[in-house]
Formats: sequence, structure tokens, C-alpha cells
Amino acid sequence: MRTSELIALPQASALSETKALAVATAAATEAGALIRSGLDTARTVRVKDAGGDVVTDLDLRAERLIVDRLRAVFPSHRILAEESGLLDALDEDWCWIVDPLDGTNNIAIGIPVCTVGIALCRRGVPVLGVVHEPITQRTWSAVRGAGATGPDGPMWRPTPWPAGRSPVLAWLQGYPVGRDDATARALRLVLETSSRRLIQLWSPLLCWIMLCRGDIDGFVGYRAGVVDLPAGTLMARESGLHITDFDGVPLDDRIDVTGAEVNFLAARPDAIADLALLVKTAAEVTVTGLPGQPVGRP
Repeated sequence: MRTSELIALPQASALSETKALAVATAAATEAGALIRSGLDTARTVRVKDAGGDVVTDLDLRAERLIVDRLRAVFPSHRILAEESGLLDALDEDWCWIVDPLDGTNNIAIGIPVCTVGIALCRRGVPVLGVVHEPITQRTWSAVRGAGATGPDGPMWRPTPWPAGRSPVLAWLQGYPVGRDDATARALRLVLETSSRRLIQLWSPLLCWIMLCRGDIDGFVGYRAGVVDLPAGTLMARESGLHITDFDGVPLDDRIDVTGAEVNFLAARPDAIADLALLVKTAAEVTVTGLPGQPVGRP
């Protein structure tokens, strides 16, 4: 299904988007306050999977708070939460996607860079999203078809692909991606050598916000997880950005709650082709001279 078809989904519903957005914004802000107040206290950190991803007590407390707030107002909606997984309910049309602390690895090592992300999907399609930054207490939101807004007003700031200099790009790879992943090695090499700077913040939602604000020029995701996407992609689309897969096909933004991984490119309309060309170039690259067996893209 193409993006144009997704946007054409029937919008008639008993749900009030205004009410849903208000509840999500309040929950994200409250979770942000909880996270902010817990940064100066001792934290419990544990590895939660074989990929090395970690979880802290702040993740769990923030998630519990958000889930409780959503359940209190929308008891029939499903919730897909980062730590709890899929919490089923009667109405399968509506599903909240919750990332209670996007940037856990940063917090675990004392770097205060994180966000809280909440999105609501109807039949898998994101219809509203909220991103809150606990440290600065800034909040951004988007509603499908109604634009994206932040502390400084509308997010749409059309600026050209940087003339006379290399772009600043953001990189995201899913936690299952190993150090010996040939595709990831080649992509990082090409992107880093072709950009002024390649940033990896460990908080993908913040990268989406930076892209929407025009702070960076493009965003590349390899095997990204589902929870990282809906609030960010909706914010980007409503800010006038284009999102495609690695072949340049407009990305189907329908969320697969079973957890399918996603490859994506995101940039302004005039820059998406240049970003796709960089990724295509990486397909021809073999990275050697690194620890272990030299590997290349199969």
C-alpha cells in the first residue's frame, strides 16, 4: 500500500483527535517530569536482550505511568509499549505506540539525551504523535492532515539541500544489528565519508525532530524497530518531508505490531534522491581491514 492510499483511509470515528492529543501530551509531559526528577538518583540498569539493549527503572516507571493514563481514558484501545509489548484490548482498530524513554543507553551512562514518544494508530496508520524532551521540557506534536507543531510554532521550514557543503545526516540501526553486519558497515562508511557529520544520538525520536526543524539534512534507518517510527514518521510527513525505503519507494507507514524491522530514508523532497544515491553506492562497497573476517554486502 502506498502512502497516498494510507492518507485516504476513512477518518470518520467516534474518537476525538483533540481529546486523544491532549491525553497523550499530558502523559508524555508527566512521564518526562518523572524521568527528569530521576536523573540525579541511583538507577537500576539491566541488559534486556542478546543485542545488548538495556532497560532502567526509569523506563519501567515512565511506561507504567503512560499506560495507566491511556488506559484510564481509552480502555478499549490496544497499546504496544517498548517494555511491556502488546497489551491487547477489545478495539483492534486503535493502537497506541509508546516509547517511554527513547535514549535509555544515554541515560544509563550519564548522558542526558532522551525523549518520550507516544503515537496513536488507526488500523496501523499513525494519526497523531507526541514527542517530549524531558530535559528541556519541550514538546512537539502532529496530527495527520493537520500539520506538526512545536514550541516555536509550525514545524514546516522548507530549506534547500545545503549548497557548497556536505550534508549533516543522522543514522539509526536496530539493536539486533551486529558489529559484523556487512550492510551496516558499508552504509556507515559511505554516509560518514559523504557527509559533514554523521550523528547517532541513540534517541531516534530526537533525530526526527532535528530533521523536521531543519537542524540536520537527512536521516537513514537500517532495520529500525517499530516503536521508534510512528510518532517520528508522522511528524516528518506533516513537516513536508519525504520518507522512502532504500529503493526509493515511498515508505508504507502502516505499523506492523508484530515487530517487523524497517529500512528508511528521510529528507526534504529535493534531497531524497541524493540520499537514495548514497545508499545505492553503499551496496557496491566492501569493508575490509576491520577486526574479524573481512565482510562485504552479500
